[in-house]
Amino acid sequence: MQQPTLLILAAGMGSRYGGLKQIDTLGPNGETIIDYSMYDARKNGFGKIVFVIRKSIEQDFKEVILSKYQHLIEVDYVLQEIDSLPQGFVCPKDRVKPWGTAHAILMAKDKINTFFAVINGDDFYGNHAFETMSAYLKTLSISKDSDAYSMVAYPLSQTLSENGTVSRGVCSENAEGFLINVKEHTKIQEIDNKIINQNPDGTQTYLNPQTPVSMNFWGFHPSLFNHLENMFIDFLHENIHDIKSEFYIPFAIDDLLKSNKAKVKVLKTKSDWFGVTYQEDRQKVIDTFKEYLKEGIYPTSLW
Repeated sequence: MQQPTLLILAAGMGSRYGGLKQIDTLGPNGETIIDYSMYDARKNGFGKIVFVIRKSIEQDFKEVILSKYQHLIEVDYVLQEIDSLPQGFVCPKDRVKPWGTAHAILMAKDKINTFFAVINGDDFYGNHAFETMSAYLKTLSISKDSDAYSMVAYPLSQTLSENGTVSRGVCSENAEGFLINVKEHTKIQEIDNKIINQNPDGTQTYLNPQTPVSMNFWGFHPSLFNHLENMFIDFLHENIHDIKSEFYIPFAIDDLLKSNKAKVKVLKTKSDWFGVTYQEDRQKVIDTFKEYLKEGIYPTSLW
């Protein structure tokens, strides 16, 4: 089998965090979170990296990120712009928000022809998560397993922020470990030792701390791109004038599951997940990377 590709979503605006998280130096020697993801991906047999970025950060990204990796592994990138729409659609003039994670993945359709994994550029997933995903993808056949998708799940309690609400794809799986559905909850927070989602209608839903959630670490066959093209057109017909609407990958996967066009293996990991949703999360991430270095989990120099 060909080595899998890693697609890194790095076009998010980072509005709640207040800065460009993808190139923020958080490691003890100035490493970014992407540096750790690249290290883990390369260590576990990914053969190519494709970034999704936006035009406004292209030059900074080339200087800070791409130049660092080009001598280590095959690297490419694509741009996600709000006017990157199918023929016949025009972006509303007052829209500033990107079209979402599924649209970001779709932008890479001409760059990937292998099984591939998808991660967020500003999230840390851990070595075991990459090891688990890579090992699973390498068991599949590009010609026979076009509907074989996968995701790495983390317990909900390990993915919260102490500094505000978070959005999570809450998952249900069957006895064989395949995904039944994934539901996006957009305002999850721990309050008085209970995990609560604030629903759009003002009600609250209490969630089990051990509930598996998607942190956008997915594994896909390249057939996904054809599905996303068709689904994005349907999405735009319904939502193009809603300037805050987003085409989320969990929504797309949920639709594919309901129509029996995909099966998604839920992979479990021993790794910790963490991210920097808010600026206040930053110091905790810095301290964690210092501990990883002290414990020998990562070397002093990643390269």
